[in-house]
Amino acid sequence: MINLLKIMLLFLLCVAMATAVGVKHEPIRPLVIDQNLDPRMVSLGDKLFHDARLSQDNSISCSSCHVLSAGGTDRKRVSVGIGGAVGGIKAPTVYNATFNFVQFWDGRAASLEQQAAGPVHNPVEMNSNWEEVISKLEQDPAMMEEFDALFDDGITEENISTAIATFEHSLVTLNSRFDRWLLGEQGVLTKQELRGYRLFKSYGCISCHQGMNVGGNMYGFMGARGDYFKDRQGTITTADLGRYNVTKDSEDRHYFKVPSLRLAAINPPYFHDGSEKTLKGAVRIMGRYQLGRELPESDIEDIVAFLHTLVGEHIRLKP
Repeated sequence: MINLLKIMLLFLLCVAMATAVGVKHEPIRPLVIDQNLDPRMVSLGDKLFHDARLSQDNSISCSSCHVLSAGGTDRKRVSVGIGGAVGGIKAPTVYNATFNFVQFWDGRAASLEQQAAGPVHNPVEMNSNWEEVISKLEQDPAMMEEFDALFDDGITEENISTAIATFEHSLVTLNSRFDRWLLGEQGVLTKQELRGYRLFKSYGCISCHQGMNVGGNMYGFMGARGDYFKDRQGTITTADLGRYNVTKDSEDRHYFKVPSLRLAAINPPYFHDGSEKTLKGAVRIMGRYQLGRELPESDIEDIVAFLHTLVGEHIRLKP
């Protein structure tokens, strides 16, 4: 509780400073949390997010692949679902997903509410159905009571998805050192970290990774300046087709939602295929295939140092 109060006080101090001196005019913007979220709905969504009854055999919950204590992912190349079923793509972090313009790598969900409903039916994730899920939850008097207090129609597919999505809207990582710098705090970044940010902008990384989420607001072609998939070797998978899987438009092949870099420093492995184990390696690959440049090792180290400053802290809303 003491740490929570310290974080809140420090964040409020930064906001007060920003009011006095103004937020720096940078392409990256500081994170904010929706103050209108109902803490009771957040609490219910939190419980459902961690509830394995959403899966067919009660073995998999949302938190199985989106581990909140591990940066909102499972840190695996691809996720493992019910009965050991192997997925085809790396689980993106659930933190700060509220700022994404679409959800999933291929953008097949337009909102967190749509995203929250997807894994229940997926055969390599929860492999269940809503009738079965609702039946199990209705056998829980405490769960029934919470739903009845928030919804006129009790436990339904829509209400389950709404609650989980509301919880996910609360998963914002505030108080990163970079945000504190944006808000006017002096001396919070080192010379190397500031140099890394300047390089991040001058190389053009900022063209895809900007805004509050440092990404998540557009689609990008994987391999804009080189054939990533050819050099990666191996078979082109369905997941590698990206946005094409949704639109069936050949021009959308290998397009993906640009990922947020907010927690990149603590969320290996990298890319939709989880093919790169280290952050330095990911920066090197991005330089080669997205920028068409072989970045010097010293520049890579500086950019990595900057990316570490984007990591913030999550403050849980209490009912």
